[in-house]
Amino acid sequence: MNSRKLARALPLEIGALSAFAVWASVSFLAPPPASAITPGSLSDPSSAKTLYPQRISVIFAPTVQFWAPDIQRWADEYGLDPNLAATVMQIESCGNPQAKSQAGALGLFQVMPLHFPPGENGLDPGTNARRGLAYLADDLQRAHGQYALALAAYNGGPERLTQGPDSWPAETQRYVYWATGIYQQASSAANSSSRLVEWEDAGGAHLCSLARQVLGLPGG
Repeated sequence: MNSRKLARALPLEIGALSAFAVWASVSFLAPPPASAITPGSLSDPSSAKTLYPQRISVIFAPTVQFWAPDIQRWADEYGLDPNLAATVMQIESCGNPQAKSQAGALGLFQVMPLHFPPGENGLDPGTNARRGLAYLADDLQRAHGQYALALAAYNGGPERLTQGPDSWPAETQRYVYWATGIYQQASSAANSSSRLVEWEDAGGAHLCSLARQVLGLPGG
């Protein structure tokens, strides 16, 4: 979501100083993003499909797979491809429902508190997902189905929709680099994702380790 207008954290921050350092490594060690955002990457790979998949791709981390039935249900509620919803969860929290950023973003989809009406629990998984995916669905509609633009807007705000990729700040370019690659590979029925492995090697693996600890899954 909009890091400037919403005072939102950078996409992989989850609050603890160690986690902040992990995000920094993911952000600044990422491959140069300019070559990753091409005209072909701006179109929804699922646009030719009449139905979205009935389950998320196997490429996602076990901590994201933990939420697979919920992701399907939440995505259906907003007319989204569940693989797109899973991609955002992967990068934002790796499935950690307790994730908190230093700027205050919360939960599975790292939603800022201002998106929750008084009395709503932003860390409740269902509430967090609905607020985050409503925002994503709105971005996708404004982007006329161009998912890379929608992801840029999710990270950097609606002004990204009217800017060319070359003018996006480095933070947004990195975010779109990771997300578009993961989403494209998830949509291709692949059994693994080289882009997801890159993201893990750049620091995302630690984010997923924290998620495993919270969810009580092996390997944390």
